This record gives sequence, structure tokens and C-alpha cells, in this order.
Amino acid sequence: MIRALLLLCLLAVAVPAGAQAPEAHSPQTPVGAISTRDDRATDLAILTRISSILAQVPQFDGVRVQVDAGIVTLDGEVAEQQTVDRLQALLARVEGVVAIENGVILSTDLGTRLETVRDRAQSRLTQLVAGLPFMALGLGVGALIVLAGGWLSRRQRTLSGIAPNPFIAGFLAQTIRLVAWIVALVVALDLMGARALLGTLLGAAGIFGLSLSFAARDTIEGVVATMLLSLRQPFNPNDLIEVNGLRGRVIRLTSRGTTLLTLDGNHIRIPNQIIYKAVLTNYTRNPERRFMVDLTIDPTADLGRARDVVLKSLKGMTFVLDRPEPVAWLDASGPEHVVIRAGGWVSQDGTDFDLARGEAFRLMRHALDAKGYLLPEPVHRIRIEDSQAEQSRPAPARPADSRLSDAASDAAFEEMVERGRIDDGRDLLSPTPRS
Repeated sequence: MIRALLLLCLLAVAVPAGAQAPEAHSPQTPVGAISTRDDRATDLAILTRISSILAQVPQFDGVRVQVDAGIVTLDGEVAEQQTVDRLQALLARVEGVVAIENGVILSTDLGTRLETVRDRAQSRLTQLVAGLPFMALGLGVGALIVLAGGWLSRRQRTLSGIAPNPFIAGFLAQTIRLVAWIVALVVALDLMGARALLGTLLGAAGIFGLSLSFAARDTIEGVVATMLLSLRQPFNPNDLIEVNGLRGRVIRLTSRGTTLLTLDGNHIRIPNQIIYKAVLTNYTRNPERRFMVDLTIDPTADLGRARDVVLKSLKGMTFVLDRPEPVAWLDASGPEHVVIRAGGWVSQDGTDFDLARGEAFRLMRHALDAKGYLLPEPVHRIRIEDSQAEQSRPAPARPADSRLSDAASDAAFEEMVERGRIDDGRDLLSPTPRS
């Protein structure tokens, strides 16, 4: 009896354990099935997102889309290539898209293409009509700026007070007008909303200006040299200058060059860039100028007395200045001659330098000749002793005293310079000397 009860208890315990064993060892759900369900959910979300995007844009009505494992496949027809590019850009930003297979083609239906052109023309016309007030405002403001710049550039009295000469005044006027046009264009295009066109124009203007600067380098150099010369004015009208071995009186300075009247009466026009870069000698800027004269004397003469004779002769000339004092020295000596170099200062205000030097040479040579200090002439003279001939022989003529008129400036040449300086509105030199 007891054994039977034990057997029944064992059977009661074994039956539940056996029933749970098959459930404990039942096969698990495959991992690939779970991944497939996730991909389908992702693809469905991507498809829903793309479909909502396509529904918002009328140009995408003919486009069909499929999504498989994150790969978007497109097909259908559109009217413009811009629509295809725009669709590609939009779908590339959708989250979860792995790749895009774009099979969209352009429609060959003529009616569809014409309808697209018509819609685009209507859209642009609508934008144009809407922007007419801004265009009018931009044109009005630009016109006001141009008028203001033109009025300011015509204020000759104001510009003459700022600029030292007509060339600079004209250059300032042209600059003001150009700046006014540029500002008017920028403001007008900005008010019209054409900023892209404005950037294009500014870029093209920069390139054009750079190429023009290389092509017209000599012209630009001449303009800059003219401006600097007209501002600094290293010479005045009727000044005697020398540039690159060319010497003459200044007639005028123009925008193209400087005109000189040589001492022979020839007109020379020198480009301003050459004058600005060359070594320029102005003989008139300093009124006092020293001349030098070389005198050859007999080497057997008293050299000290000969030099004193030369100095005394220089001091006695009316056109030679007392201060600075005249000078004389022995420059060279040899077995056959001795040279005395003498120099004196003259004022070029009313005195011609070359005439003064020539007159000084004549007077000093006569003074040396009167004292017998010059070299003897290499000739043989025959003297006939005759009392009557000696009496009838005229006495040697004395040199005339130096007069200021002998070294006065050439009035005829001054008149030639003044005739050449007839004002034609192009002269940039100031008629009054500058300090």
C-alpha cells in the first residue's frame, strides 16, 4: 500500500516537469526576421517622408518613388532639368537614405514643355510687376546721386580753392562724377534687390581695371607725373632749365608734356614722366648765379699782380655783385702758359648770364693786356721808324667801361617766350614763383 502511494507521488511530480520540458527547449525566433521587420519600418518611414515632400511641390507630380533597404529609386517624367537637380538635392537630405537611383527623364511632350515655359514667364512677370516700385525707387535715388555729383563737380570756385591748378581741379571734378555714378549704380541695384548682378558688375570692373592698368601703363605714368609736377612745380614760366641735355626756357606745362623754347628759338616738348624721373637743373630758381672765365697769361709775368688785376677788374664791373665776392686763382701752370680762373656772381633779374660772362671776359682780358700779362703773339712785326708816321699814328683805344646794358637780358627773346605762353587754358604752371 505504501509502495503504491509512493509511485503515485512520483508520477504526479514527473508529469509537470515533462510538460515544461518541451516549452523550455522550443526553437527561438530567427534574428534575420527581426532585422527584416526593422528595415521595412525604416523604408516605410522614408517612403512616407519622400511622398509628403513630392506632394508639396507641383513640379514633382509625375515622379514615382520606391524605397528598398534605404535605396531610393525614382522614375517618371519632369519638364525641366532644374526639377531633376532640385529633387536630387531634396532627397539627399532625407534621413535614412543610403543611395538614390535617379531614373527621372525629361518629358518630350510639347504641351507640357510649353506650359512650363508659360508658368515660368508668368512667375517672372509677376515678380517684375511686384518689383516695379523698388526699381523706381532705385532709379530715383541713383538719379539724385548722379545729379548731386554733377553739381558738385561743376563748383569751379570750390574746386579751385582746394586744387592748386586747373589740371588738379579738372581731375577732382572727373573723380567726383565717376564716384557719383558708381555709388548711384550700387545703391540702385541694392534697392532693386539685384545683388547678384551687382557682385558680377563689381568683379568685371575689377578685372577690367587691372587689365587696363597694364595696357595703359605709360599713359597712367604720364598722368601721375603731370599731377606731381603740377603740385610741386619745380620750375616756373620763363625759367631756364636743362633736362637730359636739353636746355631752354619753360613755356608751359600741359597734361601731355612740358614745352621748352631753346636759346636757338626751337620748341621742344618733353613728356612729363621723363622730366619727373630725370635730373633737372633749374638755372633760374636761384637769382644769384656765378660765371667762370679762364684767362691764359705769360708764365714769366708776376702771377700775383696778374691775379690782383683780374680781381680789381671784376670788382669794377657794375653787373657783378659785391656779395658773394668775386674770386680768382691760379688753376694750372706749365712751361708755356698759366691759367687764371676767375668767377663773379650776377643777379639774373634783369641780367643775362651769358652776356655778362662774355662782357666780363672782354674787360678782364683788356686789363691784363694793358699790363702786359698776356702771352706774346707768335708773330713777327716790322716797325718802321718814322717821326711823322709816329705822330699820325692813333693812340690805342681804351676799353669802354662796363655798363649794365651790355649784360642786360635779351628783350626780344623774352618777348618770344611770352608769345609762346599765350594762355590756351592748358597751362598748369603758376604765373607767380613759389617759395
